[in-house]
Order: sequence, then C-alpha cells, then structure tokens
Amino acid sequence: MNRLLVGALAFALGAIPATAQSLEDLNIQIHGYATQGFLYTTNNNIFTTSSSHGSPAWSEAVVNVGAQPTPKLRVGVQARYFLLGNYGNTITLDWAAADYKVNDKFGIRFGKVKTPTGLFNEVQDIDPSYIWSLLPQGIYPITSRNSLLAHYGGVLYGTLDAKKLGKLEYRAWGGVRVLSEDDGYFLVQKESGSALPNGLTRINEGAAIHWKMPLPGLMIGASNDREMTSTSTLTQVIALPTTTINLTGTEKIDSLNKPNFFGRYEHNKFMVAGEHFRFPVIGAVQFGAPPASAFRVDQQAWFGMASYKVTEKLTAGAYDSQLVNRQSALGPGRYQKDWAISGRYDFNQYLYAKAEQHFVQGTALGYDTTLNPNGLQPNTKLTVLKMGVSF
Repeated sequence: MNRLLVGALAFALGAIPATAQSLEDLNIQIHGYATQGFLYTTNNNIFTTSSSHGSPAWSEAVVNVGAQPTPKLRVGVQARYFLLGNYGNTITLDWAAADYKVNDKFGIRFGKVKTPTGLFNEVQDIDPSYIWSLLPQGIYPITSRNSLLAHYGGVLYGTLDAKKLGKLEYRAWGGVRVLSEDDGYFLVQKESGSALPNGLTRINEGAAIHWKMPLPGLMIGASNDREMTSTSTLTQVIALPTTTINLTGTEKIDSLNKPNFFGRYEHNKFMVAGEHFRFPVIGAVQFGAPPASAFRVDQQAWFGMASYKVTEKLTAGAYDSQLVNRQSALGPGRYQKDWAISGRYDFNQYLYAKAEQHFVQGTALGYDTTLNPNGLQPNTKLTVLKMGVSF
C-alpha cells in the first residue's frame, strides 16, 4: 500500500510542467507543532500510563510539508512522533496526498487521505486548532487516532450553492483502512493473550454532508463510514503450569456502518456543538474446527460542548461526553460518562498551554488491566496539562 501511495504522488508530481519546478513556483510550506502532556488520575491508571502517580508519558511532534505546483494541484505529507504510555514511541505517517480542485463544486484527493467523518476527524491531528486537550473519547479515542484519521484511497468533495437555503458541502470516499496490531481497540484482547499479528485491514467507503444554513455560523451534518467484511489472522497464547500453548486461528468481522450526526453553531466569541455516533460490531473467532465463537459490540456515544473566548489569549470551555456498550453486562464496564472543564492560554502565536479537568464515571474506555492489577474503581478524576509550540 505504501508503494502505491508513493507511486501515486510521484505520478502527480511528474505531471507538473517543467516550467513549474522551481522552489518558488512550488510554493513549498512547512508547518508543525510539538506538545508535552502530563496526566494525573485520582484512582485508575489510564492510557497505559502510571497516571495515578502523575505521568509525563505523553509527547508528540508533528511536521507537515505542502506544495502547490499549479493553481489547482496541492500535494502534501504529514509525519508524527507519538508516545502515550505504552503506545507509539515511533514515527508514523498521518497522511500523504495529492489534491486536485477543479472548481468549488468538485475536487479529488488521493493517497493516504483523511477520512472526513464526524465533526472533528479531519482536524483531530492538529492540536493547536482547538481548545481541548482530549477530544470526547467515546468518538475520538486518542489511542486509535492514527487508524481513525485516514485511509488509503480517495475522497471526492465540493460545495453546492443552495441559494437561500445556504450551502451544502459534500464528501464521498473509498479505499482501505488499516489498524495496526497495537491499536487501542485491541488492548483488552491483547492483554487476554490474543493478538492480530498483521493488524486489521478493511475496505471502507462512505459519504458526508455538511449543511451550512442561512443563519450565519450554523452547520448541521451527517456522515457514514461503511467497512466491509474482513477476516484476519488471530493468535492466542495459553499459559499452563508446565507449558505454553500457542494457537493460530481467524477473526472475522462482518460489514458495519458507523453513522455520525453532528452540528455546530459559532457566533462572535461563543461556540456550541454536539455529535452522536454508533459503532456496532458483529464477529466471530475460530481456532481449529468449527464452531466459531461469536461476539458482539454495540457502542453508542454522544457529546455536547461549548466554549467561550474570554480574552484575546484565554479560551474556556466544557463538554459532557457519554458512551454505552449495549451488549456489555451491567456495571461500570458497560459505560463511561465524562464531564470535562477546559482552558487554553495562547502566550503568542507560537506558544500555548492547555489545562483540563475530567470527572469520569464508568470504565468502558482507556483502561488496561496490567497497570491496574487491583481492579478498576468505578469513578476517577483525570487532570491533563499540556504545553505546545507550533510553527
């Protein structure tokens, strides 16, 4: 897949006329940011960090390079160093794409492109662009950001003028989504001795519509990302008193739809937004001869948020984020409710700081058993501090 991506970008660059090859004509721009976070929880360790003792194990550094060799063609790439507890500590490719815009009504991107689902997916990789230290985790989990952010394939997009009814922005996409073996979605499975050594690869397609209504600042929208049936290699380690058994089998996940419904209103210094998301999964695991062992997940998540620019440099906000897995047994592991109070201070155009207090009920997200050997407490408070510099 990476070879196809490199080849596609090489083809796009190779199609540029020789007269447009100077650095000045290419209009090359380099941007990026780096952040250092600190996590503290009153009870449970979260995100595979030792947060109950205070943990600085959250570091990121991002660089993107873009060029506009012709008025209608843009090419770019973004790389990220990411460390969060036991996640990451490596450099990954966020996206790398060519974008050809014919006019306002039609354009196309191809390569490793951002998947334009929901309210925040296209910007969740740009920490300086929003107030929150952590986006609502029921929809935008930090431990799965790299796999949710983009897919290998293409996106069609454009804006249609609906006259007095406002404007309609559309996106349609298709390609392949790749989840690595260490993705956050597989944490519980991995700790039970199971692993997907080749990760998970699924064909996906989808569409989104954003309706910018006649009332200035008001937008409502919907998106749906459909993933096709996939079968992946699954390994299982069973530790016995005198030996260890290694099994190899398959994990099949049926096709699924992941719908989002969202809206946002901005006026002067005030912003309010909300989103609803559903993630239903039906699958089966099989080792050796049939029958297979079936499993089912039905996560539904939603949030409401608001922010206010108190001064030119200070912004304050809050959100209520909730998630429930309707297929889980009753108890704290079935749900998660998160009240967050946030603040951001911009010292100048390059340096900023964020502070966020979370009041979390339930244990459905972000927790592992290895760093919580005495079990999970049903409630915890999470404090997040973050410094960032952008250029």
